[in-house]
Amino acid sequence: MQYRKLGRTGLLVSEVSLGTMAFGRWIDEKESARVLDAALDAGINLIDTADVYGRGTDLGNPNLVGESETILGKLLKGRRDKVILATKVHGRVGDGVNDAGQSRYHIFRAIENSLRRLQTDHVDLYQVHRFDPNTPLEETLRALDDLVRQGKVRYIGCSNYAAWQIAKAHAVSALHHLHRFESVQPEYSLITRDIEKELVPFALSEGVGILAYSPLGRGILTGKYRPGEAPPPGTRLAAGEQRLQQLIAKPRSLAIPDLIRPFAERRGLTLAQFALSWVLSRPGITSAILGASKAEHVTEAAKTWHIRLTEEEMREIDEATEVLAVPPAAKGAAAV
Repeated sequence: MQYRKLGRTGLLVSEVSLGTMAFGRWIDEKESARVLDAALDAGINLIDTADVYGRGTDLGNPNLVGESETILGKLLKGRRDKVILATKVHGRVGDGVNDAGQSRYHIFRAIENSLRRLQTDHVDLYQVHRFDPNTPLEETLRALDDLVRQGKVRYIGCSNYAAWQIAKAHAVSALHHLHRFESVQPEYSLITRDIEKELVPFALSEGVGILAYSPLGRGILTGKYRPGEAPPPGTRLAAGEQRLQQLIAKPRSLAIPDLIRPFAERRGLTLAQFALSWVLSRPGITSAILGASKAEHVTEAAKTWHIRLTEEEMREIDEATEVLAVPPAAKGAAAV
């Protein structure tokens, strides 16, 4: 395992990190323990979770969230200092009108609940889960800055932010001498590449670490889902994950695995291993978050973490997949 600096900070995080959205949602504590052990044995030191991860996500019940943090709190006993622990705040965690968002009120309550569930006195990286247009950035950033000064949080970051939103936040932090967002967590894979337009160049320019989630396209890039076929039992699609359903409804999503298969076979890699290597070979990526639900997912990926694709391979992949990025109407217009 190799380690990279998180943005401009001195903090070193593993190139592959463990995402724990499955903990308490799709897998129980016993299986979660197997996944975590495999990750730590493989050299992963960054563990990512959120206060909304749990059964309530699929059941639409905000009172049944936080299970991922609770399970992690139990499993990390005696080895908390061996990991960089990251969690998030924003999503709805109760029925109250202030049980969501990034107000000072909610952030202060949320961190205490997360610390209690995680059984720790601090979070190493505290991330706002998405942009909150209803709360002034000054309020959110000052609340986060206070948590850093109190020792409850070491670094702060954001997730699902656009480049302009981070730029605005950085300006507020600079103006008021507050701690700034040192990382951003966007979705990124061979299927979802929107961040290459603005977010990646911005992050490279401003020293912001990128923690890429869903590097396997929410499982699509493993090749497990086939057009016209029922999803395999026990998969995220079979469990009814809405965002995966939305992604897989796009024809190009299921076409990508077949396009990259020859490249993976040439390297002697599985589709999943190749897709992960592609993300780790892209500029600006600090760490790829592996959302494993089985220990085998971690051990199989670990076999190829040292592999990086060449510039020629990257160019060939871009050419092979570029045609899928052009809408049919645009193709016709270009032909005319």
